[in-house]
Parts: sequence; structure tokens; C-alpha cells
Amino acid sequence: MSAPAVEDELGRRTIRKVSFRILPIVGLLYVFNYMDRANISYAQLGMQHELAITTATFGIAASIFFLVYVLFEIPSNMIMKKIGARLWLARIAITWGLVTVLTGFVQNIPQLYGARILLGIAEAGLFPGLLLYMTLWFRTQERGRAIAALALAQPIAMVLGSLTGGFILDHVRWFDLSGWRWVFILQGAPAVLLGVLTLLYLPNRPSGARFLTAQEGEWLERAIRAEYTAEEPETFLGQLRILKNRKVLYLAVANLFAACGLYGFTFFVPQIISQLDPSYSATNIGVLGAIPFLVGAVGMLLVARNSDRTGERRGHVVALMLLAAIGLAGTIWFRQDPVPALVCLSMVAIGVLGYMAPYWAMAARLLSREHTAVGLAAINSIAALGGFLGPYVIGINAGEGDVSLGLYFPIGCLLVCALMLLAVRLPRDRTGAVEPAAVPD
Repeated sequence: MSAPAVEDELGRRTIRKVSFRILPIVGLLYVFNYMDRANISYAQLGMQHELAITTATFGIAASIFFLVYVLFEIPSNMIMKKIGARLWLARIAITWGLVTVLTGFVQNIPQLYGARILLGIAEAGLFPGLLLYMTLWFRTQERGRAIAALALAQPIAMVLGSLTGGFILDHVRWFDLSGWRWVFILQGAPAVLLGVLTLLYLPNRPSGARFLTAQEGEWLERAIRAEYTAEEPETFLGQLRILKNRKVLYLAVANLFAACGLYGFTFFVPQIISQLDPSYSATNIGVLGAIPFLVGAVGMLLVARNSDRTGERRGHVVALMLLAAIGLAGTIWFRQDPVPALVCLSMVAIGVLGYMAPYWAMAARLLSREHTAVGLAAINSIAALGGFLGPYVIGINAGEGDVSLGLYFPIGCLLVCALMLLAVRLPRDRTGAVEPAAVPD
């Protein structure tokens, strides 16, 4: 075989090994992370009576998580870069799992708020940490699909959370504990076990991975280094300078508006479905609530594949934000008609979930190698404020038994995001050096 053919075969073999070994662990981490963050949306169907929680109170409980989450995102990613992904990701998983289990024992609203705050501290840094971790294992040309595989964890988490959450609410009453308490306990415990698995089996870098040969590990690290221009290592304060980068801030604010739509949708799907027909049981709500996320998962994969194939990012994210906005508007219009309402909810899911892979592939192109850890965490931290604003504003504007009025806010946010991203000037992706995107000054 010629030298280029040997190199190509080496690359294909290495990427195949990495995909089969790294993506399952990373994906499971994010599946249970997202499920434990959002399981309050199903638990509230039971605890709203036991703890006397109103729609506005639920909005606060769902959103308060993000206030502390934002504060700890950047420090978490910097610590991970310092001590390694294996140890830090394991710590995050074990602590968030324990907090989720303990949430099943809260006795009043202040304790619920406290548990959500602790969960925000425990989970902080996981998603940007996983994004940073992916940059160590995948080249630019594979990264969009790798991020899509990671982002696919969100709909998988919501499908699992919906099906198991509804079933647990209706059927699990062990030790005289209410079903909503078991939602937290049974969905939180696997994260602790996953944290131990991460500690045992997740390698920090290709060069230290036992499942790769020395040649494969060296090739992968060399190939990824070649995509970035040579840089001098930055000090701690030097890395923080990325927080003043206008391009990073612009994309981060756009992502904040997208997050308002994503989390506003995610946390209120059970209530939207319950108002379609008051006779639905928790199990019915769980099954129907899984449908939009199943559709969204398929849409996400198709979008990621097409975005990687064409190298086009901006048009994809703009179109998806508009699709999600139209879907939410349709949800309001058909709020008492189950079939078209589920179609509209599926449109929202395709939009807010499919958006993530091309968006993060686009955002990563802004960052130098040294600034990746802080930059990704900064963008995610600012966007996490949307996770606070979305559920909070919906909660205070929704009527009891009808959340439709609150949905106008995320519709507006999705439209703003689309307009902002439409103004981004970004060259098509190509194999080779990573080029910066251009955004309006």
C-alpha cells in the first residue's frame, strides 16, 4: 500500500476505535445528567399536591438550578483541564447522583430550592467539559457528528425520563414513599454507578489510552494538533481574556436565547400534554411526552449528518430556530387538540435539539487551542442563564392548568436567536486549519 493509503487506513481504524470506546461513556454521562436535571418536570405532577407547588413555584424550582450552575461552569472546566477528565467527570457524576437521590426526601419548598441549588453546583461543568473532552479525541471533520452523538443524549434522556417518570409516579410506592420521591431516587442512583465506571474506564488522552496502539494514539494527537496554529501556553489570567472576545460573547448571547426555548420547552412538556386531556394518567403523559423527543432525536441525526456533509452551519441553525418557534406557536393554537399539538411539539423538538450540533461545531471554530476550555465553558455559562429565564418567565406568566400564555416568551427568544445567527458570517467547514467565524462588531 502507498503511504497515503496506509495513513488513511490508520486514521479510519483509530477513529472507529475511539467512537466505539469513548462515545458510549460520554453519551451515558450526558443522558443521566440531563435526565436528573429535568426529572423535576415529571416529579412535579405528584409533588404539586403534596408540597402545594403552584406553576410559578415550579418555574422557580426548575430554573434556580441554573443560577449557581452558571457561576461554577468556568472554574469546573479549568479544574478539569488541570487534573484530567477521568477524575473530574467521575466526581461530577457521583455528586450530582447523590444530590438527586437526596432530593427525593425533601419535605417542603425551601428544601426543594436548596436541593436544586446543590444540583446546579454538582452538575456545573459537565457539558462544556464533555465538549472540551471531544476536542481531544475527534478532528474537525468528525466533530460535528461526535457532538451530535453527545447531543443525542438529550432526547434519549427525555424519552427515558418520560417513560420511567410516568410509570414510577403511577406504580411505585415502596416503603410508603410517594411516587414522585422514587422518581428522584431511582433516576439519580445510576449516575453514582456511572461515575465509578468513568473513574475506572475513561482515559484522559489518546496517548494514554490502552485501547489504542502507540501508533494510533500518536497519529490522533498529531492530527488534532495540526488543525490549530502553534500557540504559546496561556496563564490562568491569559485564558480568561477570551471572556472579552466580542465574537464569543455574541454567539453566547444568541445561545442564551436558544436556551430559553430549549429549557422552557423541556420543563413544561408534561404540563402541556396534561392540559390536552385532563383524564390522562401520569403514565399516559409519560408515553405521549416521549413522542416529540423520539422525533427530535431522528431530526437531530439527520441535521448533523447534512451539516457535516455540506460544511454549512449558519443556515442550519437559523432554520431550526424558526422551525421551533413555529412549533411553539402551533402548540398554543392546538392546545386542546392532541394530534396536531403533538405534531407541533415534535417540530419544536427537532428545532431545539437539532440546533445543537451545528451550533457547537460553529462556536468551536472561534476558539484557539489554549482558549477552548474557558471559551466553551463561557458560552455554555451565558447560555445557561436562558435555562433560568425560560422556565421562570413561563412559570410566572402561565395560568394554573394552562401554560399557553407563558409560551410566547420562548417563541420571541427563538426568533431573536435566529436573527442574531443570521448575521454571523461563517465560511464553510473544510479539513485543515480552524478558521475563525465573523460576527457583527
